[in-house]
Amino acid sequence: MKNILPIFLLLFASLSCITDDSVPFNGIEFDGTGYRPIYATAEEVAKIQIQEPRLLSKPGKIYLLDPYIFVNESGEGIHVINNSDPKNPENLSFISIPGNYDMAAKGSWLYADNMSNMVVFDISDPKSPKLTKTIADAIPVNNYPSFRNIYFECAEDKKGIVIGWEKVPMSERPKCYR
Repeated sequence: MKNILPIFLLLFASLSCITDDSVPFNGIEFDGTGYRPIYATAEEVAKIQIQEPRLLSKPGKIYLLDPYIFVNESGEGIHVINNSDPKNPENLSFISIPGNYDMAAKGSWLYADNMSNMVVFDISDPKSPKLTKTIADAIPVNNYPSFRNIYFECAEDKKGIVIGWEKVPMSERPKCYR
């Protein structure tokens, strides 16, 4: 038994030093794709605008405040739609909010995330929403994608603020995994 202990310790020490990038995390092999951060400057993140209506391309959450529907455009803002006539909904406007993924509405107020900030709009006239307040750093933000069991490029603060993630082909496995 005493002869096995040194062999076991040697085997354990050699296995703990494996740094081969071909060894998968949690059994998930690298498939040649990963997520890359999308960066913006602080000025770009703070730029909130009411714009002309546009087509939905990446719809996210939907909120109903009868007769209006608010549809999140993942990472970009909120569509304001008049649904008084459900057979002919009318796209009224688009609120451009960088880093927007969530929202809620009550009465004449629309609440939305703008990265780590919460923004509040007066929607008493939904055709013309008005930004009334920005609450800085109200929402915790993580510098990694919300998906699990994925490889991604590590975020670098010096490149700006991460406002989203895009799945792209990668020639080598990124250093970060979640």
